[in-house]
Amino acid sequence: MHTDISQVVAEKMQTLPPEEQQKVFEFVESLAQSKRRTLLEKIEERVSKLSAETLEKLPSDGAENIDHYLYGAPKKAK
Repeated sequence: MHTDISQVVAEKMQTLPPEEQQKVFEFVESLAQSKRRTLLEKIEERVSKLSAETLEKLPSDGAENIDHYLYGAPKKAK
C-alpha cells in the first residue's frame, strides 16, 4: 500500500497547535524558496533579520582586518 506523503503531512499538521503549524508552514516555504534564490539573496535575508544592536557590533573594517578577527593577528593601520 502506497501512502501519499502530502496526505500524511497534512494529517500530522492538523494535530499541531496553530503556532506550530505556522512554523511548519514557514519551514516548507523556506524550502520552496531556497531553490529559487541566489546566495546573495539568502545572505541578505538573514542579515535583514539581525537586530540593530547586533549590526552595530559588527566591525566596519572586517575585510581589511579579517586575520585579526579570525586569528587574533594585530590590526592593520588605517
